[in-house]
Amino acid sequence: MLYGELKGLKFVRNNIRMKHLVGSPGTVSGLLLRLGQCLLAAGSIGIMVSASGFSNYTAFCYLIASMGLQVLWSSGLACLDIYALRIKRDLQNPVLVSLFVVGDWVTATLSLAAACSSAGIAVLYSKDLNFCSTPPHLPCGRFELSVVLAFLTWFLIAISSHVMFWILAAL
Repeated sequence: MLYGELKGLKFVRNNIRMKHLVGSPGTVSGLLLRLGQCLLAAGSIGIMVSASGFSNYTAFCYLIASMGLQVLWSSGLACLDIYALRIKRDLQNPVLVSLFVVGDWVTATLSLAAACSSAGIAVLYSKDLNFCSTPPHLPCGRFELSVVLAFLTWFLIAISSHVMFWILAAL
């Protein structure tokens, strides 16, 4: 057992059992993590779209596009988690986990970039240029709430990508 072997459903490497991490694919915690990502991203989109004039600013449009991609990715993986839970199947094989790692890294990078750029614009307009209190009276509160939800989405994606990376390293 020099390099490791499979015993049951757990990988054993040098007599050390690798436990399932919180947020692993095909688990209830993984499903809750993906649903949280999906709901927060959808909330960010909904609030931003309800703010008048958001489409005049590229950063806010990028935030909507990035969160839209996150909704698609997270809802797809949530459906896969539900399927795995129903048929009691382990999703921890190297090919699937590699796909999850790359997908999570891509969506995490896009989400962080979109949240940061949108936060910069929101702070510029609300604090530096005072566009919230003087004409054109932008809905800065909605912009800021949408950005907060985007950062919370990114935080959950960061957890997912971290967990997937550790699972891939253990496989």
